[in-house]
Amino acid sequence: MSEEGLSNLLHEERTFPPSEEFAAAANGRSELYEQASADREAFWADQARKFVSWENDFDQVLDWSDAPFAKWFVGGTLNACVNAVDRHVEAGNGDRVAIHFVGEPGDTRDITYAELHQQVQKAANALADLGVGKGDTVAIYLPMIPEAVVAMLACARLGAPHSVVFGGFSAEALHSRIDDAGAKVVITADGGWRRGKPGALKPAVDAALAVGDSPVEKVLVVRRTEQEVEWNDDRDLWWHEQLEQAADTHEAEAFDAEHPLFILYTSGTTGKPKGIFHATGGYVVQTAYTSSVVHDIHPESDVYWCTADIGWVTGHSYIVYGPMTLGATQVMYEGTPDTPHQGRFWEIVQDKKVTVLYTAPTAIRTFMKWGKEIPAKFDLSSLRLLGSVGEPINPEAWMWYREVIGGDRCPIVDTWWQTETGAIMISPLPGVTPTRPGSAQHAIPGISAAVVDDMGQPVEKGSGGYLVLTEPWPSMLRGIWGDPQRYKDTYWSRFENVYFAGDGAKLDEDGNIWVLGRVDDVMNVSGHRMSTSEIESALVSHPKVAEAAVVGAADETTGQAICAFVILREEAVQEADDAGEGSDLVAELRNHVAKEIGPIAKPRQIMIVPELPKTRSGKIMRRLLKDVAEHREVGDVTTLADSSVMNAISAGLNKGD
Repeated sequence: MSEEGLSNLLHEERTFPPSEEFAAAANGRSELYEQASADREAFWADQARKFVSWENDFDQVLDWSDAPFAKWFVGGTLNACVNAVDRHVEAGNGDRVAIHFVGEPGDTRDITYAELHQQVQKAANALADLGVGKGDTVAIYLPMIPEAVVAMLACARLGAPHSVVFGGFSAEALHSRIDDAGAKVVITADGGWRRGKPGALKPAVDAALAVGDSPVEKVLVVRRTEQEVEWNDDRDLWWHEQLEQAADTHEAEAFDAEHPLFILYTSGTTGKPKGIFHATGGYVVQTAYTSSVVHDIHPESDVYWCTADIGWVTGHSYIVYGPMTLGATQVMYEGTPDTPHQGRFWEIVQDKKVTVLYTAPTAIRTFMKWGKEIPAKFDLSSLRLLGSVGEPINPEAWMWYREVIGGDRCPIVDTWWQTETGAIMISPLPGVTPTRPGSAQHAIPGISAAVVDDMGQPVEKGSGGYLVLTEPWPSMLRGIWGDPQRYKDTYWSRFENVYFAGDGAKLDEDGNIWVLGRVDDVMNVSGHRMSTSEIESALVSHPKVAEAAVVGAADETTGQAICAFVILREEAVQEADDAGEGSDLVAELRNHVAKEIGPIAKPRQIMIVPELPKTRSGKIMRRLLKDVAEHREVGDVTTLADSSVMNAISAGLNKGD
């Protein structure tokens, strides 16, 4: 970014203070900011002892002497599984439902903490019988089923770092992750249900293990879809048979706070995979603390639902370790939001009386596209708090979420964090912060964040720059698996002793932080630095637009030109068809952006598309759109949920030239 920083484009002044009723009962209080500011280490020590049971107490909160390699809660020992399961049973809460599981075909299971305790002990014994112990890595490649949670917790119980690989990844991606982590065992399934059909998983494992000299000794297979699978008698074992044979009880060992809990490979990496690894103590502390003060989980009364997949960090932090360390009751759903109908999410909210919902802007914009009539068919009155995760949320999508899903009464926590940070870093506290649509607002108590310029100096209010973290935090990554130098080069080399992972941000006039997405997604148009996310927000603020993706394409005159790809709301699709190719509507949208932001931001080209290229996790693959806009051959589409999307976009764009 140039020294002038990002042009400050959109202005948002709407604010929504929490209701007196919500504020009175909220876990997160304003005094947390004061306590953290007065003595940060003492503050984190208090959270560590409040939310986590330690076998041995720690004698030092933070050791930063070998920066950027941190050690938190030094000398403390604990077991993450004991914190998530055993202690709730011991406290007399064994009959509380841990997981309301909803399978895509309609099958359901309610699993109590006592039942989960039994399953996790048997699974830990089954793994131990296969030779898995402290320090051995286990790869997990499963659909969104309870066995995924059991497998993760069983590994944590044994001190065996788990490496969960998203079930949508290819055999090649799985192979590279198994290989890099040196996994001893793989836990998979015959398949999982998706869009009404069984999707196979085990064939990808077989293909991944057929390459080279695999470190894997055994493969445990969960029976989910009853598909026929090829079987290797020397290697493959049925999960249910191994658990049946395993002993019923397992004595958990406490591990050092810095013992690795898991490895998670960041998506979209090229070349050697980048395995982010997290230690046990600090990670469990911060995920539990944020589940309490940001998601405001009250374990005795709430039904919480994080809609993420277990294969992403959101599933690790806010399905497994955070909520379960608090003893929460939560929903786990296997399938997609539109199977068997577009109201499936709201039907689940109604049936399970969900009180706290945490989902992604991509999903929210999809629901907007389908229309508010669908959620209107269901009783959503149980909801009391809404959360957003995964990418910046457009102000209009935020407002739709609040009004249509939240009944204009639920606070929204728009959260910024990353695989690398492990837990939420920037977010409103729902009982304290007057929320602002589209802004994650402020670092939570105990976290130090800043927006800086090229020289690492804090920017003025109303200016943009780089989002950095200026102090270590408990749930921070401890490195890149097997590659400490790459860790230093990737995250700590841009600014001295400051963490930077590539996101741009701006401060508004009130000092709220607006995350603008990757610095790579900043365009230089006639010398003006503009964020793609702000132009996308301007487009989505038009009543006919459901979703937009913007890229900068090389342009001889302006350096870069703005190219936009737009999905219309259902009611506007016919209008575009009636207008031939939607030329009148395109002109209307270009002028709308000019009015919202200024003439400099008017897109050179707007293409109306039925869908955008997205990964199975819902991330828009802008690099593919850039390929199309610059008339290059489209790159690798194997991680897309629907690879045919790119053919339709390419054909449409070329037709319009």
